[in-house]
Amino acid sequence: MQLTGLRVTGVAKSFAGVPALREVSIDFPAGAVTALMGENGAGKSTLIRILGGDHRPDSGVLELDGVRLELATPAAARAAGIRVIAQEPEIVPHVSVAENVYLGALPRRAGRLLDRAALRERMRADLARLGFGRDLDPDTLGSKLTAAQRQLVEIMRALTTDAKVIAFDEPTSSLSDHETELLFALIDRLRERGLAVIYVSHRIREIFRLADRVAVLRDGALAGVRAIAETSDREIVRMMVGRDLSTMFARKQSTPGRVVLEVDAVTTDDVREVTVAVRAGEVVALAGLVGAGRSELAGALAGDLPIRSGEVRVDGKRLRLRQPRDAVRAGIGYAPEERKAQALLMFRGVRDNISLAVLSRLRVLRFVRRGAERALAEEYVRTLRIRTPSVEQEVRKLSGGNQQKVVLARWLARKPKVLILDEPTRGVDIGAKIEIYHVIEELAEAGMAVLVISSELPEVLGLADRIVVMQDGHVTGELDRAQASEEAILALAMAGDLTAHSSGGNL
Repeated sequence: MQLTGLRVTGVAKSFAGVPALREVSIDFPAGAVTALMGENGAGKSTLIRILGGDHRPDSGVLELDGVRLELATPAAARAAGIRVIAQEPEIVPHVSVAENVYLGALPRRAGRLLDRAALRERMRADLARLGFGRDLDPDTLGSKLTAAQRQLVEIMRALTTDAKVIAFDEPTSSLSDHETELLFALIDRLRERGLAVIYVSHRIREIFRLADRVAVLRDGALAGVRAIAETSDREIVRMMVGRDLSTMFARKQSTPGRVVLEVDAVTTDDVREVTVAVRAGEVVALAGLVGAGRSELAGALAGDLPIRSGEVRVDGKRLRLRQPRDAVRAGIGYAPEERKAQALLMFRGVRDNISLAVLSRLRVLRFVRRGAERALAEEYVRTLRIRTPSVEQEVRKLSGGNQQKVVLARWLARKPKVLILDEPTRGVDIGAKIEIYHVIEELAEAGMAVLVISSELPEVLGLADRIVVMQDGHVTGELDRAQASEEAILALAMAGDLTAHSSGGNL
Protein backbone atom coordinates (compact mmCIF):
# COMPACT_ATOMS: atom_id res chain seq x y z
CA MET A 1 0.00 0.00 0.00
CA GLN A 2 1.30 3.42 -0.92
CA LEU A 3 1.82 5.70 2.09
CA THR A 4 -0.03 8.93 1.45
CA GLY A 5 -0.39 10.16 5.03
CA LEU A 6 -3.24 11.36 7.19
CA ARG A 7 -6.26 13.28 5.90
CA VAL A 8 -8.68 15.20 8.12
CA THR A 9 -11.90 16.23 6.35
CA GLY A 10 -14.66 18.42 7.80
CA VAL A 11 -13.87 17.63 11.44
CA ALA A 12 -15.95 19.51 14.01
CA LYS A 13 -16.03 19.26 17.80
CA SER A 14 -17.91 21.20 20.48
CA PHE A 15 -17.78 21.12 24.26
CA ALA A 16 -20.93 22.11 26.18
CA GLY A 17 -22.20 23.75 23.02
CA VAL A 18 -19.05 25.82 22.47
CA PRO A 19 -17.28 25.01 19.15
CA ALA A 20 -13.63 24.00 19.51
CA LEU A 21 -13.17 22.90 15.88
CA ARG A 22 -15.26 24.15 12.95
CA GLU A 23 -15.26 21.93 9.84
CA VAL A 24 -11.47 21.61 9.73
CA SER A 25 -9.88 19.91 6.71
CA ILE A 26 -6.09 19.37 6.67
CA ASP A 27 -3.72 16.86 5.03
CA PHE A 28 -0.61 15.60 6.84
CA PRO A 29 1.45 14.01 4.02
CA ALA A 30 3.79 11.07 4.53
CA GLY A 31 7.47 12.03 4.46
CA ALA A 32 6.79 15.64 5.47
CA VAL A 33 6.80 17.70 8.64
CA THR A 34 3.62 19.75 8.98
CA ALA A 35 3.69 22.44 11.67
CA LEU A 36 0.37 23.06 13.40
CA MET A 37 0.14 26.57 14.80
CA GLY A 38 -2.41 28.85 16.41
CA GLU A 39 -3.09 30.79 19.57
CA ASN A 40 -4.17 29.05 22.74
CA GLY A 41 -7.80 28.16 22.23
CA ALA A 42 -7.42 27.97 18.45
CA GLY A 43 -8.19 24.23 18.45
CA LYS A 44 -4.73 22.66 18.15
CA SER A 45 -5.00 20.55 21.31
CA THR A 46 -8.53 19.41 20.44
CA LEU A 47 -7.41 18.25 17.00
CA ILE A 48 -4.39 16.40 18.43
CA ARG A 49 -6.60 14.69 21.03
CA ILE A 50 -8.96 13.58 18.28
CA LEU A 51 -6.03 12.12 16.34
CA GLY A 52 -4.80 10.41 19.53
CA GLY A 53 -8.20 8.86 20.27
CA ASP A 54 -8.87 10.90 23.41
CA HIS A 55 -11.83 12.75 21.85
CA ARG A 56 -14.32 11.64 19.21
CA PRO A 57 -15.27 14.26 16.62
CA ASP A 58 -18.91 15.33 16.34
CA SER A 59 -18.61 15.10 12.58
CA GLY A 60 -16.00 14.65 9.87
CA VAL A 61 -13.76 11.91 8.52
CA LEU A 62 -10.22 10.73 9.32
CA GLU A 63 -8.30 8.68 6.74
CA LEU A 64 -4.82 7.16 6.91
CA ASP A 65 -3.26 6.01 3.65
CA GLY A 66 -6.74 6.11 2.09
CA VAL A 67 -8.36 3.93 4.78
CA ARG A 68 -11.12 5.47 6.89
CA LEU A 69 -10.43 5.43 10.64
CA GLU A 70 -12.69 5.13 13.69
CA LEU A 71 -10.55 6.24 16.63
CA ALA A 72 -12.79 5.56 19.60
CA THR A 73 -9.91 5.14 22.09
CA PRO A 74 -6.17 5.88 22.39
CA ALA A 75 -5.54 2.16 21.88
CA ALA A 76 -7.39 2.35 18.56
CA ALA A 77 -5.25 5.30 17.48
CA ARG A 78 -2.05 3.44 18.38
CA ALA A 79 -3.24 0.33 16.55
CA ALA A 80 -3.89 2.47 13.46
CA GLY A 81 -0.32 3.76 13.60
CA ILE A 82 -0.86 7.22 15.14
CA ARG A 83 1.23 8.23 18.15
CA VAL A 84 1.13 11.52 20.05
CA ILE A 85 4.31 12.54 21.89
CA ALA A 86 3.17 14.66 24.82
CA GLN A 87 5.20 17.48 26.39
CA GLU A 88 5.75 15.22 29.42
CA PRO A 89 5.79 11.60 28.18
CA GLU A 90 4.64 8.98 30.66
CA ILE A 91 7.73 7.17 31.92
CA VAL A 92 7.77 4.49 34.61
CA PRO A 93 10.52 5.84 36.89
CA HIS A 94 11.72 2.66 38.61
CA VAL A 95 12.24 0.40 35.60
CA SER A 96 14.82 0.51 32.83
CA VAL A 97 14.66 2.31 29.49
CA ALA A 98 14.24 -1.06 27.74
CA GLU A 99 11.26 -1.99 29.93
CA ASN A 100 9.71 1.44 29.31
CA VAL A 101 10.06 1.07 25.54
CA TYR A 102 8.49 -2.40 25.33
CA LEU A 103 5.95 -1.97 28.10
CA GLY A 104 3.09 -4.37 27.38
CA ALA A 105 5.20 -6.49 25.02
CA LEU A 106 8.08 -7.62 27.23
CA PRO A 107 9.81 -10.93 26.32
CA ARG A 108 9.14 -13.69 28.82
CA ARG A 109 10.67 -17.03 29.67
CA ALA A 110 8.94 -19.89 31.42
CA GLY A 111 5.74 -18.03 30.63
CA ARG A 112 6.06 -15.45 33.40
CA LEU A 113 9.63 -14.36 34.12
CA LEU A 114 11.07 -11.35 32.30
CA ASP A 115 13.79 -12.45 29.88
CA ARG A 116 16.26 -9.64 30.52
CA ALA A 117 18.88 -10.97 28.10
CA ALA A 118 16.35 -11.09 25.25
CA LEU A 119 15.03 -7.66 26.21
CA ARG A 120 18.50 -6.13 26.17
CA GLU A 121 19.35 -7.77 22.84
CA ARG A 122 16.10 -6.57 21.29
CA MET A 123 16.66 -3.05 22.59
CA ARG A 124 20.22 -2.83 21.28
CA ALA A 125 19.09 -4.10 17.86
CA ASP A 126 16.32 -1.50 17.67
CA LEU A 127 18.66 1.27 18.87
CA ALA A 128 21.10 0.39 16.08
CA ARG A 129 18.33 0.08 13.47
CA LEU A 130 16.83 3.43 14.37
CA GLY A 131 20.16 5.23 14.79
CA PHE A 132 19.70 5.99 18.51
CA GLY A 133 22.60 3.88 19.79
CA ARG A 134 24.52 6.83 21.24
CA ASP A 135 21.48 8.50 22.77
CA LEU A 136 20.06 5.88 25.14
CA ASP A 137 21.38 3.19 27.48
CA PRO A 138 18.89 0.29 27.76
CA ASP A 139 19.68 -0.19 31.45
CA THR A 140 19.21 3.42 32.62
CA LEU A 141 16.31 3.89 35.02
CA GLY A 142 13.39 6.00 33.81
CA SER A 143 13.89 8.37 36.74
CA LYS A 144 17.40 9.23 35.49
CA LEU A 145 16.39 10.37 32.00
CA THR A 146 16.58 13.95 30.76
CA ALA A 147 13.54 15.60 29.18
CA ALA A 148 14.95 14.85 25.72
CA GLN A 149 15.63 11.21 26.56
CA ARG A 150 12.07 10.77 27.90
CA GLN A 151 10.77 11.97 24.55
CA LEU A 152 13.17 9.60 22.80
CA VAL A 153 11.76 6.66 24.79
CA GLU A 154 8.24 7.63 23.69
CA ILE A 155 9.41 7.92 20.08
CA MET A 156 11.02 4.47 20.26
CA ARG A 157 7.75 3.07 21.60
CA ALA A 158 6.10 4.47 18.48
CA LEU A 159 8.71 3.26 16.01
CA THR A 160 8.80 -0.28 17.41
CA THR A 161 5.02 -0.56 16.86
CA ASP A 162 4.98 0.45 13.18
CA ALA A 163 3.87 4.06 13.61
CA LYS A 164 2.89 5.92 10.45
CA VAL A 165 2.02 9.29 12.01
CA ILE A 166 3.79 10.95 14.94
CA ALA A 167 2.47 14.17 16.47
CA PHE A 168 4.73 16.26 18.73
CA ASP A 169 2.89 18.57 21.13
CA GLU A 170 5.14 21.52 22.11
CA PRO A 171 8.14 19.16 22.43
CA THR A 172 10.87 21.76 23.11
CA SER A 173 9.14 23.55 26.01
CA SER A 174 11.39 21.83 28.57
CA LEU A 175 14.48 21.17 26.43
CA SER A 176 17.85 22.90 26.39
CA ASP A 177 19.21 24.27 23.10
CA HIS A 178 21.43 21.19 22.71
CA GLU A 179 18.56 18.79 23.40
CA THR A 180 16.38 20.72 20.95
CA GLU A 181 18.93 20.24 18.17
CA LEU A 182 19.08 16.50 18.94
CA LEU A 183 15.29 16.34 18.68
CA PHE A 184 15.33 18.20 15.37
CA ALA A 185 17.90 15.76 13.97
CA LEU A 186 15.66 12.90 15.08
CA ILE A 187 12.60 14.43 13.39
CA ASP A 188 14.64 14.84 10.22
CA ARG A 189 15.29 11.07 10.34
CA LEU A 190 11.58 10.34 10.86
CA ARG A 191 10.76 12.39 7.76
CA GLU A 192 13.37 10.44 5.77
CA ARG A 193 11.74 7.17 6.92
CA GLY A 194 8.48 8.34 5.31
CA LEU A 195 6.45 9.12 8.42
CA ALA A 196 3.89 11.90 8.53
CA VAL A 197 5.11 14.25 11.28
CA ILE A 198 2.82 16.79 12.96
CA TYR A 199 4.71 19.42 14.95
CA VAL A 200 2.68 21.63 17.31
CA SER A 201 4.57 24.72 18.41
CA HIS A 202 4.23 28.46 18.97
CA ARG A 203 7.93 29.07 18.19
CA ILE A 204 8.11 30.49 14.70
CA ARG A 205 11.88 30.12 14.37
CA GLU A 206 11.59 26.38 15.06
CA ILE A 207 8.96 26.09 12.36
CA PHE A 208 11.22 27.63 9.73
CA ARG A 209 14.10 25.37 10.80
CA LEU A 210 12.13 22.15 10.82
CA ALA A 211 8.85 22.12 8.89
CA ASP A 212 8.04 21.60 5.22
CA ARG A 213 4.63 23.25 5.56
CA VAL A 214 2.55 25.03 8.18
CA ALA A 215 -1.17 24.79 8.92
CA VAL A 216 -2.68 27.56 11.04
CA LEU A 217 -5.86 27.34 13.12
CA ARG A 218 -7.73 30.40 14.34
CA ASP A 219 -10.87 30.28 16.49
CA GLY A 220 -11.34 26.59 15.71
CA ALA A 221 -11.21 27.00 11.93
CA LEU A 222 -8.43 26.51 9.39
CA ALA A 223 -6.91 29.93 8.62
CA GLY A 224 -4.57 28.59 5.95
CA VAL A 225 -1.88 26.10 4.89
CA ARG A 226 1.41 27.32 3.42
CA ALA A 227 4.64 25.75 2.19
CA ILE A 228 7.42 27.02 4.45
CA ALA A 229 9.48 28.04 1.42
CA GLU A 230 6.61 30.25 0.23
CA THR A 231 5.63 32.05 3.46
CA SER A 232 7.07 34.37 6.11
CA ASP A 233 6.81 34.93 9.84
CA ARG A 234 4.72 38.01 9.08
CA GLU A 235 2.14 35.98 7.12
CA ILE A 236 2.00 33.24 9.77
CA VAL A 237 1.33 35.77 12.53
CA ARG A 238 -1.34 37.44 10.40
CA MET A 239 -3.09 34.08 9.92
CA MET A 240 -2.83 33.29 13.64
CA VAL A 241 -4.07 36.55 15.12
CA GLY A 242 -5.77 38.32 12.23
CA ARG A 243 -3.37 41.24 12.22
CA ASP A 244 0.10 42.06 10.93
CA LEU A 245 3.42 41.44 12.66
CA SER A 246 4.02 45.21 12.69
CA THR A 247 1.39 45.51 15.45
CA MET A 248 3.43 43.35 17.84
CA PHE A 249 5.48 46.29 19.05
CA ALA A 250 3.84 49.66 19.49
CA ARG A 251 6.75 51.18 21.40
CA LYS A 252 6.94 54.91 20.86
CA GLN A 253 10.03 57.06 21.19
CA SER A 254 10.21 57.86 24.90
CA THR A 255 11.77 60.58 26.98
CA PRO A 256 12.95 58.81 30.15
CA GLY A 257 12.73 60.61 33.48
CA ARG A 258 14.80 60.35 36.64
CA VAL A 259 17.10 57.42 37.34
CA VAL A 260 15.07 54.95 39.40
CA LEU A 261 17.27 51.84 39.56
CA GLU A 262 21.06 52.11 39.87
CA VAL A 263 23.20 48.99 39.85
CA ASP A 264 26.75 50.07 40.62
CA ALA A 265 29.64 47.57 40.20
CA VAL A 266 27.57 44.70 41.63
CA THR A 267 29.40 41.42 42.09
CA THR A 268 27.84 38.10 43.10
CA ASP A 269 28.97 34.49 42.77
CA ASP A 270 27.91 34.65 39.10
CA VAL A 271 28.34 38.27 37.93
CA ARG A 272 31.29 40.66 38.16
CA GLU A 273 31.14 44.44 38.61
CA VAL A 274 27.92 44.95 36.65
CA THR A 275 26.74 48.55 36.29
CA VAL A 276 23.26 49.26 34.91
CA ALA A 277 20.81 52.15 35.29
CA VAL A 278 17.10 52.24 34.45
CA ARG A 279 15.11 55.48 34.30
CA ALA A 280 11.45 56.16 34.89
CA GLY A 281 9.46 55.42 31.72
CA GLU A 282 12.29 53.40 30.21
CA VAL A 283 12.54 49.76 29.12
CA VAL A 284 16.08 48.41 29.40
CA ALA A 285 16.76 44.91 28.07
CA LEU A 286 19.49 42.57 29.26
CA ALA A 287 20.67 40.50 26.30
CA GLY A 288 23.25 37.74 26.04
CA LEU A 289 23.72 34.05 25.40
CA VAL A 290 22.89 31.25 27.83
CA GLY A 291 25.18 31.49 30.87
CA ALA A 292 25.78 35.23 30.47
CA GLY A 293 24.59 35.90 34.04
CA ARG A 294 21.41 37.86 33.26
CA SER A 295 19.05 35.77 35.39
CA GLU A 296 21.59 35.64 38.19
CA LEU A 297 21.80 39.44 38.22
CA ALA A 298 18.00 39.66 38.31
CA GLY A 299 17.91 37.19 41.21
CA ALA A 300 20.39 39.32 43.16
CA LEU A 301 18.37 42.49 42.55
CA ALA A 302 15.28 40.63 43.79
CA GLY A 303 17.02 39.59 47.01
CA ASP A 304 17.18 35.90 46.06
CA LEU A 305 20.98 35.73 45.63
CA PRO A 306 23.63 37.37 47.83
CA ILE A 307 25.50 40.46 46.60
CA ARG A 308 29.22 40.29 47.48
CA SER A 309 30.12 43.86 46.61
CA GLY A 310 28.81 46.95 44.87
CA GLU A 311 25.62 48.93 45.47
CA VAL A 312 21.98 48.86 44.42
CA ARG A 313 19.95 52.07 44.75
CA VAL A 314 16.29 52.85 44.12
CA ASP A 315 15.49 56.56 43.84
CA GLY A 316 18.96 57.28 45.21
CA LYS A 317 18.50 55.20 48.38
CA ARG A 318 21.03 52.43 48.95
CA LEU A 319 19.43 49.03 49.52
CA ARG A 320 20.45 46.12 51.71
CA LEU A 321 19.06 43.16 49.81
CA ARG A 322 19.34 40.21 52.17
CA GLN A 323 16.03 38.55 51.23
CA PRO A 324 13.20 39.04 48.70
CA ARG A 325 11.15 40.99 51.25
CA ASP A 326 13.81 43.73 51.22
CA ALA A 327 13.46 44.15 47.43
CA VAL A 328 9.66 44.22 47.57
CA ARG A 329 9.67 46.87 50.32
CA ALA A 330 12.11 48.96 48.28
CA GLY A 331 9.74 48.96 45.30
CA ILE A 332 11.24 46.18 43.16
CA GLY A 333 8.90 43.67 41.53
CA TYR A 334 10.34 40.48 40.00
CA ALA A 335 8.73 37.98 37.63
CA PRO A 336 11.21 35.06 37.35
CA GLU A 337 11.81 32.92 34.29
CA GLU A 338 10.42 29.75 35.90
CA ARG A 339 7.00 31.12 36.75
CA LYS A 340 5.46 27.73 37.60
CA ALA A 341 8.18 26.78 40.07
CA GLN A 342 9.17 30.21 41.41
CA ALA A 343 6.25 32.63 41.03
CA LEU A 344 2.90 30.87 41.08
CA LEU A 345 0.89 28.82 43.55
CA MET A 346 -0.26 26.38 40.89
CA PHE A 347 -3.04 24.73 42.91
CA ARG A 348 -4.44 28.02 44.22
CA GLY A 349 -6.83 30.33 42.45
CA VAL A 350 -6.20 33.45 40.38
CA ARG A 351 -7.44 35.58 43.30
CA ASP A 352 -4.93 34.13 45.76
CA ASN A 353 -2.05 34.53 43.31
CA ILE A 354 -2.80 38.14 42.41
CA SER A 355 -3.29 39.30 46.00
CA LEU A 356 -0.14 37.60 47.31
CA ALA A 357 2.05 40.73 47.23
CA VAL A 358 -0.55 43.06 48.80
CA LEU A 359 -2.09 40.98 51.58
CA SER A 360 -0.98 43.47 54.23
CA ARG A 361 -3.05 46.13 52.45
CA LEU A 362 -6.10 43.87 52.38
CA ARG A 363 -6.00 42.83 56.04
CA VAL A 364 -8.01 44.09 58.95
CA LEU A 365 -6.19 42.90 62.06
CA ARG A 366 -5.24 39.35 61.03
CA PHE A 367 -8.10 38.73 58.61
CA VAL A 368 -8.05 39.29 54.84
CA ARG A 369 -11.02 41.23 53.48
CA ARG A 370 -12.15 38.65 50.93
CA GLY A 371 -14.50 41.03 49.15
CA ALA A 372 -11.73 43.57 48.59
CA GLU A 373 -9.35 40.79 47.55
CA ARG A 374 -11.87 39.48 45.00
CA ALA A 375 -12.55 42.97 43.65
CA LEU A 376 -8.80 43.57 43.23
CA ALA A 377 -8.35 40.30 41.35
CA GLU A 378 -11.35 40.96 39.11
CA GLU A 379 -10.01 44.43 38.29
CA TYR A 380 -6.72 43.04 37.00
CA VAL A 381 -8.39 40.14 35.21
CA ARG A 382 -10.32 42.78 33.22
CA THR A 383 -7.34 45.14 32.79
CA LEU A 384 -4.93 42.44 31.55
CA ARG A 385 -7.60 40.43 29.74
CA ILE A 386 -6.77 37.26 31.67
CA ARG A 387 -8.83 34.45 30.19
CA THR A 388 -10.28 32.55 33.14
CA PRO A 389 -13.80 31.37 34.02
CA SER A 390 -13.51 33.13 37.40
CA VAL A 391 -10.95 34.50 39.83
CA GLU A 392 -11.31 31.23 41.77
CA GLN A 393 -9.97 29.13 38.88
CA GLU A 394 -6.77 27.22 39.76
CA VAL A 395 -3.80 28.80 38.01
CA ARG A 396 -2.51 25.42 36.81
CA LYS A 397 -5.54 25.20 34.51
CA LEU A 398 -4.71 28.44 32.68
CA SER A 399 -2.61 28.74 29.53
CA GLY A 400 1.02 29.84 29.79
CA GLY A 401 0.20 33.34 28.60
CA ASN A 402 -2.58 33.77 31.14
CA GLN A 403 -0.36 32.42 33.92
CA GLN A 404 2.22 35.05 33.04
CA LYS A 405 -0.43 37.75 33.10
CA VAL A 406 -1.41 36.62 36.62
CA VAL A 407 2.22 37.19 37.70
CA LEU A 408 2.16 40.64 36.08
CA ALA A 409 -1.14 41.42 37.81
CA ARG A 410 0.39 40.62 41.19
CA TRP A 411 3.10 43.21 40.71
CA LEU A 412 0.82 45.80 39.16
CA ALA A 413 -1.33 45.52 42.28
CA ARG A 414 1.80 46.23 44.33
CA LYS A 415 2.67 49.26 42.12
CA PRO A 416 6.46 48.84 42.19
CA LYS A 417 8.91 51.51 41.09
CA VAL A 418 10.99 48.93 39.21
CA LEU A 419 9.68 45.82 37.45
CA ILE A 420 12.14 43.07 36.48
CA LEU A 421 10.79 40.59 33.92
CA ASP A 422 12.87 37.49 33.17
CA GLU A 423 11.83 35.88 29.85
CA PRO A 424 8.28 37.29 30.14
CA THR A 425 6.95 35.61 26.99
CA ARG A 426 8.64 32.21 27.20
CA GLY A 427 6.13 29.44 26.61
CA VAL A 428 3.25 31.67 25.47
CA ASP A 429 1.55 31.93 22.10
CA ILE A 430 1.79 34.84 19.67
CA GLY A 431 -1.49 36.45 20.71
CA ALA A 432 -0.53 36.42 24.40
CA LYS A 433 2.93 37.76 23.51
CA ILE A 434 1.41 40.77 21.79
CA GLU A 435 -0.78 41.46 24.82
CA ILE A 436 2.21 41.19 27.20
CA TYR A 437 4.26 43.53 24.98
CA HIS A 438 1.50 46.11 25.13
CA VAL A 439 1.31 45.79 28.93
CA ILE A 440 5.06 46.44 29.18
CA GLU A 441 4.75 49.45 26.88
CA GLU A 442 1.84 50.85 28.91
CA LEU A 443 3.78 50.44 32.17
CA ALA A 444 6.74 52.35 30.75
CA GLU A 445 4.47 55.08 29.41
CA ALA A 446 2.98 55.37 32.92
CA GLY A 447 6.48 56.05 34.31
CA MET A 448 7.60 52.67 35.61
CA ALA A 449 11.25 51.59 35.21
CA VAL A 450 11.25 48.20 33.45
CA LEU A 451 14.19 45.79 33.17
CA VAL A 452 13.53 42.93 30.72
CA ILE A 453 15.60 39.80 30.17
CA SER A 454 14.93 38.03 26.89
CA SER A 455 16.70 35.51 24.68
CA GLU A 456 14.58 36.46 21.66
CA LEU A 457 16.42 39.18 19.76
CA PRO A 458 13.34 40.49 17.85
CA GLU A 459 11.67 40.92 21.25
CA VAL A 460 14.68 42.77 22.64
CA LEU A 461 14.84 45.06 19.61
CA GLY A 462 11.10 45.71 19.62
CA LEU A 463 10.70 46.48 23.33
CA ALA A 464 13.86 48.16 24.55
CA ASP A 465 14.91 51.79 24.67
CA ARG A 466 18.41 50.60 25.60
CA ILE A 467 20.05 47.19 25.46
CA VAL A 468 22.76 46.11 27.90
CA VAL A 469 24.65 43.03 26.67
CA MET A 470 26.32 40.54 29.01
CA GLN A 471 28.78 37.69 28.59
CA ASP A 472 30.27 35.42 31.26
CA GLY A 473 28.89 37.50 34.10
CA HIS A 474 29.98 40.96 33.01
CA VAL A 475 28.71 43.73 30.74
CA THR A 476 30.34 43.81 27.31
CA GLY A 477 28.50 46.81 25.90
CA GLU A 478 25.40 48.95 25.69
CA LEU A 479 23.33 49.94 22.66
CA ASP A 480 20.60 52.52 22.32
CA ARG A 481 17.59 51.92 20.13
CA ALA A 482 19.07 53.62 17.08
CA GLN A 483 22.31 51.59 17.24
CA ALA A 484 20.77 48.20 17.96
CA SER A 485 20.57 45.30 15.52
CA GLU A 486 20.73 41.53 15.88
CA GLU A 487 24.26 41.56 14.50
CA ALA A 488 25.42 44.25 16.94
CA ILE A 489 23.91 42.44 19.93
CA LEU A 490 25.45 39.09 18.95
CA ALA A 491 28.85 40.71 18.41
CA LEU A 492 28.78 42.02 21.99
CA ALA A 493 27.33 38.76 23.35
CA MET A 494 30.29 36.86 21.88
CA ALA A 495 32.88 39.62 22.32
CA GLY A 496 35.22 37.63 24.55
CA ASP A 497 35.03 34.56 22.34
CA LEU A 498 35.72 36.58 19.20
CA THR A 499 38.68 38.30 20.85
CA ALA A 500 40.11 34.95 21.93
CA HIS A 501 39.57 33.55 18.45
CA SER A 502 41.27 36.48 16.74
CA SER A 503 44.27 36.08 19.03
CA GLY A 504 44.59 32.38 18.42
CA GLY A 505 42.37 31.12 21.24
CA ASN A 506 39.55 28.62 20.99
CA LEU A 507 35.84 29.46 20.70
